[in-house]
Amino acid sequence: MDENAMKEGLLFDDALMAEIRDKFERIDIDADGSRRLFFENAGGSLRLKSVVDISAELNRYPDCYAREHKSSKVVHGYEVRGREDFMRLVNAKDGAVVTALTSSAVMYKIIEPIIEHSVGTNIVTTILEHPSAVDSCRYFGAKYGKEVRVAPSDPVTGGIRPEDVLALVDKDTALISVIAASNMTGAVVDLKTITTEARKINPDVFVVTDAVQHAAHGVLDVQDVPLDGLTIAPYKFFGTRGLGIAYVSERVKKLPHARVLDRFSGLWELGSVVPAQYAGISAMVDYLAWLGSKFIDSDDRRTLLVEGMNRIHLQEEALLHRMLYGKDGNSGLLYMEGVDTFFDYSDLWNRDLILAMKLNNLGYYETVREYEKRGIIVYERVATSYYSRPQVESFGLDGIIRVSPLHCNTVEEIDEFLDVTRELLKL
Repeated sequence: MDENAMKEGLLFDDALMAEIRDKFERIDIDADGSRRLFFENAGGSLRLKSVVDISAELNRYPDCYAREHKSSKVVHGYEVRGREDFMRLVNAKDGAVVTALTSSAVMYKIIEPIIEHSVGTNIVTTILEHPSAVDSCRYFGAKYGKEVRVAPSDPVTGGIRPEDVLALVDKDTALISVIAASNMTGAVVDLKTITTEARKINPDVFVVTDAVQHAAHGVLDVQDVPLDGLTIAPYKFFGTRGLGIAYVSERVKKLPHARVLDRFSGLWELGSVVPAQYAGISAMVDYLAWLGSKFIDSDDRRTLLVEGMNRIHLQEEALLHRMLYGKDGNSGLLYMEGVDTFFDYSDLWNRDLILAMKLNNLGYYETVREYEKRGIIVYERVATSYYSRPQVESFGLDGIIRVSPLHCNTVEEIDEFLDVTRELLKL
């Protein structure tokens, strides 16, 4: 790949950008019909029209998916394809799909059997985890008598250094749970190094990642990084709420777990599925493959979606570069008097499109409200919130303003955000 593209990203051309934006619902429309910029995709995600449409269509069916009549077979087909597409999305060749109403519930669902049935005496996680990940380790660690070790954050990058995780791993480590990318700072974690080096210390250690934040921004590949568990949330990946979904490896699949006992022992999904949710997964993959087809010719769905995701990453890297440096290279957030950006943004390739900042003349809550008055949605992550406190305090901060556009945003919208920021600095 071109070295400059890896440093500064590569924008979609105007024609493709227009096609992309037309595929998203309410891309710049607020609840009352007024215009807004939704720069809070780290807390959710703009939704694909195709996901919304297929969800509405399939939710009209009264039919159970496990029957022999025509409509049942239709909805069952969407379920089967959705499960296959999820495994294709993470590049899984075996293992199982695990579902629940939320990704937090899925994390608890896969963590307990691993901790209960693994032979080690300790668990390694990090301070940057979502509470569902770190608290499931703590809860089940206490339940099954296993020590929990917590790796620190890197205050320079806002991420996790592999060496800090590996320093806590020994031959008795049963499980490593490390987030794929920080939902505060966008720093991507080097899971491959952690997994590879940890298994040199203990070949049997289980490795699980919360990829909820990272999934919409980077390629997922459990062949390249041989994980035992990977969770995503479609609502943060252009999809809708109501489903948390995970991959578990073949060895986790075989662990004793809560299930209908007379059914296949490797099945982790419980009860009647919602075909519309599975169809939404396929619609997400359809979109990635469509985008990939704009750049390469291939008949392979995985190849196309990987290309699509790589192009998303390049576009988002270019948008992040614009936020930091501005359109003339020296008028972005890094050059604004009164703005703190906190972390080292010299390596944009290993970041998702999330930026942590602060306006020195306004409090966190006031900053968010002032942006909202001007039609821009961002979010404060502050130490008074349990969901934020461990992470922000690990950086020596009391909070951040999180700015998280998406690949379907334009440089003009980034410039508008920068103009509004200059305006707020004068208040």
